[in-house]
Amino acid sequence: MRSAFIPWSFAPMHAPSRLQKIPMDVLPRGDGLRFALTHIVAPLLAFAALLLVMRWLDGDQWIADRLYAMQGGRWALRDAFLTQHVMHTWGRGFGIALWLAALATWFVARHRDDMASLRAPLAYLLVAVVLSVLCVAWVKSWSNMDCPWDLVRYGGDRPFVGLWQVRPLGLERGACFPAGHAGGGYAWMALYFFLGAARPRWRWAGLAAGIGLGLAFGIAQQLRGAHFASHDLSAAAICWAVALITWRVFRPALVRSRWLAAGFGPETKA
Repeated sequence: MRSAFIPWSFAPMHAPSRLQKIPMDVLPRGDGLRFALTHIVAPLLAFAALLLVMRWLDGDQWIADRLYAMQGGRWALRDAFLTQHVMHTWGRGFGIALWLAALATWFVARHRDDMASLRAPLAYLLVAVVLSVLCVAWVKSWSNMDCPWDLVRYGGDRPFVGLWQVRPLGLERGACFPAGHAGGGYAWMALYFFLGAARPRWRWAGLAAGIGLGLAFGIAQQLRGAHFASHDLSAAAICWAVALITWRVFRPALVRSRWLAAGFGPETKA
């Protein structure tokens, strides 16, 4: 039987034991029911359910009210060293440095045969992270929603206007939905697919790292009054969708990278 993952031109009549141990299944099956349920349907339902809770049960305001009250009826942590400088400014620099490190590693891999199997995974990671950040920024450019600290309810001077509501004439544009900084963290959920091709056993750790980074950035921004929880959830949903679609485009090259890691096939550059 021809394998859905092994190029037929490379597959021997009787696969050796070394070939049988190649963990091709860590590259999720794009046309399989299990893949669709675990990577598309389940995340979609989870994001939709959480966003509906935020919308219908006023979850955004419920959380923001408590954060605001906890700080004495003001955003005391807006300019605090930890939230403003460490988590926001330095955190953004950390994300950029991490991407540049991956880019440098990809350049090195392009010129080293012993790193050939990392070329396609690194290329995928670089593209997925950039596209995630750009997509979040693009939605943010036209969504026209305010930050909590802009609203009258939280010490600002603007009324709350929902995503699908018409803003009053003369009201300045908002630029807070979805959460750009949290999106810069959630963009690294692409590590799941990168490690699925490069170091399969670490793929769940990669996903946890991306989620953890997004949560850390997002919570810090909520404490500052910069975003509602739904802003972070929307950024995470966009980043996961971009990582998934980009993986689907790169999937043939990522499968070949598993062959190269196992010592099979030509060493073609990604």
